Amino acid sequence: MGGVTPLKPLRIEVVGIVTDCNDYIRNSKMDNYDKIFINGAWVKPVGQDTIDVINPATEAVIATIPACVAADAYAAMGAARAAFHEWSQKSVEDRVDYLRKIHEGLKVRAQEIAETITNEVGMPLKLSHIIQAGFPIHQFDSMAKVATDFDFETEVGNSKVFREAVGVVVCITPWNYPLHQIAAKLAPALAAGCTVVLKPSEIAPINAFILTEVIESVGLPKGVFNLVTGTGPVAGEALVSNPDADMISFTGSTTAGRRISEIAAQSIKRVTLELGGKSAAIILHDADMEKAIKGVFKAAYINSGQTCAAHTRMLVPESQYDKAKKIAKDVAETWSVGDPWDKNARLGPLVSDTQFERVQEYIEKGIADGAELVTGGLGKPEGLTKGYFVKPTVLGKVEPKSTVAQEEIFGPVISILTFKDEDEAIAIANDSIYGLASGIWSDDGERAMKIARCLRTGTVDINGGAFNPNAPFGGYKQSGNGREFGTYGLEEFLEYKAVQL
Repeated sequence: MGGVTPLKPLRIEVVGIVTDCNDYIRNSKMDNYDKIFINGAWVKPVGQDTIDVINPATEAVIATIPACVAADAYAAMGAARAAFHEWSQKSVEDRVDYLRKIHEGLKVRAQEIAETITNEVGMPLKLSHIIQAGFPIHQFDSMAKVATDFDFETEVGNSKVFREAVGVVVCITPWNYPLHQIAAKLAPALAAGCTVVLKPSEIAPINAFILTEVIESVGLPKGVFNLVTGTGPVAGEALVSNPDADMISFTGSTTAGRRISEIAAQSIKRVTLELGGKSAAIILHDADMEKAIKGVFKAAYINSGQTCAAHTRMLVPESQYDKAKKIAKDVAETWSVGDPWDKNARLGPLVSDTQFERVQEYIEKGIADGAELVTGGLGKPEGLTKGYFVKPTVLGKVEPKSTVAQEEIFGPVISILTFKDEDEAIAIANDSIYGLASGIWSDDGERAMKIARCLRTGTVDINGGAFNPNAPFGGYKQSGNGREFGTYGLEEFLEYKAVQL
């Protein structure tokens, strides 16, 4: 990666955040999105069915979107294929210029984006401004800088080596960090010279329409970006199986990722996958227990636990279990649950009724398997009868092989496991089909780094190390393959060509 200027970790300053309930935004009439974006124009889809978008805090329908069919997917893929040659041959400077225009266009609509995603996903508004709006908006500017300094041409002996666009890319993105994951794929794909067909999650798609409006406004050439909405089994599979697709970039469940891999393998398409996780946070004997546990909760409960990298397995020394349990109970009970538009709420709802029931079943299963209910438990928090709200829950004395220790819950549920020594802690942490993220808490930096090198995960946070959007993000094992962000994310969308002289 010669010639690339390292970028500083992201620091976003948010000015004038609105955190009080905005009656107009909350109670405005339902939006009807009846068109998709193909070849630079908004067009009526062939599919006539629609999908309701639900506000998880109110359970009200806030929008409808098209449920596209295979014909819609094929039209979008055809447009992307037709546009590929001209776009891929544009100069890096020209492509970077479009990224910067998209960045500026999104900045203007940052408030709207934050409010929209809060209504789609339920993340507290005060966090949505930074995480759901700030991070993805920054990603376009960040990738513009990366691409500007990137070596797309190098010389190796008598060979000239070119890094060229992989081709037409299908991006299928999740609902938990919707625009963030779109930006993580779209920005490097465009920078590389790829054309794109995006299928956002049908659960949180409105933000993708805002992005598309911005892209249309900056005059991106026709066919370079296309938007298709619908379900995974219909629209998603039609895109993945289409012969015009050169690459699939997917973020979502491991089950869906496995299906995508099966389909893509039939035509040897390139596939990158960012899938599930069951991340462990190891608190060593020498760590400040209270500080560490507070840090683990921040890494586990963010977005109501609906985070693939959430540190939901908390590993503590066996001799300190009682102390850890008390602290965990006290900390969990400071995580207030409520209307995501309430500035005092730290946790909003889960995204859907389906997700609510899933988390309830896991809590029930954990208790039935012998876990100690430290706090939280079944049912909704007191006073919250509407919305998919879950009690912040801690399960203690969890066995490493139990269901709640092995399977991704995707809710505000932390399991406390114990270990006798460092070797056992490492073994428990690695005893998972996943390998996305992990954490270590210790007053000995050298000791923590030594353990970090033993953990089979794509990222390791030491003492709550901050998220760095320029470092590679991705997983080992069934957490996926490939990496996102920075130069690492850009390289995923490039092919190597050697020309011998």
